[in-house]
Amino acid sequence: MEPNKDRLTLIRTALATLHPTALSVNDESYLHVNHAGAKSGGGHYIVNIVSPEFEGKTAVQRHQMVYGALGDLMKSDIHAVNIFAKTPSE
Repeated sequence: MEPNKDRLTLIRTALATLHPTALSVNDESYLHVNHAGAKSGGGHYIVNIVSPEFEGKTAVQRHQMVYGALGDLMKSDIHAVNIFAKTPSE
């Protein structure tokens, strides 16, 4: 498996712990090739996630849950992530 596809699989697997009813992860690393942070090898991603786990949570709490699920990937494989976290009713 090529490195970027492997990272996408790792991210999706990590986010599965939030029991999403919908999930998309898009790699936008190619847009940041000359960005200083990209030199470390971490990618830039957009995450759209819908989960009942977010019910009653603020946007900050939802983002914290996503960061928590991503765990160590944030230290190595992910340089930046743009998160859109919603509940099924939103």
